[in-house]
Amino acid sequence: MTAKRLIQLAALGSALLLGGAFVFQALGYPPCKLCLWQRWPHAAAILLGLVGTFVPARWVAGLGGLAAATTSLFGVYHTGVERGWWEGPTSCTGDGGGLSGMSGADLLSTEGASGVIMCDEVAWAFAGLSMASWNAILSALLVMVWVLALRRASR
Repeated sequence: MTAKRLIQLAALGSALLLGGAFVFQALGYPPCKLCLWQRWPHAAAILLGLVGTFVPARWVAGLGGLAAATTSLFGVYHTGVERGWWEGPTSCTGDGGGLSGMSGADLLSTEGASGVIMCDEVAWAFAGLSMASWNAILSALLVMVWVLALRRASR
C-alpha cells in the first residue's frame, strides 16, 4: 500500500472514531472535558489526511502519527481517571466533598445547575472498556498506520 493510501486510511480511522463520538453524543451520552480533549487530535488527523491526499509527504505522516498518539495518550489518561488510578481535572472530577455545607433545599434545587459531565464516571462500556479506553486502543492502532505511512513516504 502506498504512503498516500495509508495516510487516507489513518485519516478515515480518525473520522470513524470522531463520528462514533458524535453518534454517542446524539444518543444521549454527552462528552466530558476529557472526551472533548480526545476529539481535537482526531480532527487534526482528518485534516492532515486531506492534505496527505494531495501531498503524501513525510511531515504529513509524522504529524498525523503525532495527532493519533496524542489522542491515544489522552484516552489512557482519561481511562486512569475513570478507574481511579490518578486524579483528573478538578473541574470535572470530585467526590462531593463540597456538599457538606449545603441544606436539603440546596441539594434538591436545580437552579444554577452547571451541567458538568463528570470525567471520572464511565457513561458507557463494552467488554469492560470505556469509550476512553477504546479510543486509546484504536488510536494506538492508527499510530501504527501513520508510522507505516511515514516509512513508505521516506522511501
